[in-house]
Amino acid sequence: MRVEVNWNGNIQFEAKGGSGHSIIMDAAPEVGGQDTGPRPMELVLSAVGGCTGIDIVLTLKKMRVDFETFSMEINGERANDYPKRFTKVHIHYKLTGENIPEDKVRRAVDLTRDKYCSASNSLNADITTSFEINGIQYE
Repeated sequence: MRVEVNWNGNIQFEAKGGSGHSIIMDAAPEVGGQDTGPRPMELVLSAVGGCTGIDIVLTLKKMRVDFETFSMEINGERANDYPKRFTKVHIHYKLTGENIPEDKVRRAVDLTRDKYCSASNSLNADITTSFEINGIQYE
């Protein structure tokens, strides 16, 4: 896998992956950026969301579990000292639909967290998860 990152001036960068898709990254104005794109650390959490989300969808489809909506809230805590890496990441999954079995969702969440998600497992952080089905919370 290869990504090319080019400086666009000021402190804006454009990353382009082998897939041909690009992402603009920038910093906040208070540190000299122009706020033209997400911050790199936001993209780290976004990558975790995309990776684990794909795992959840594919796993639930294999289990023949249908759902209407699926979203995630991902919160990361960072160290106070440089390099200010993520020390804790919590992923909360939200699903809606009829007849969604809690045990199958739990299994899908466990599999992505413990085995399949390359992005989250690449972090040196404590990863925790929770989920809800139709507004009912599960730990």
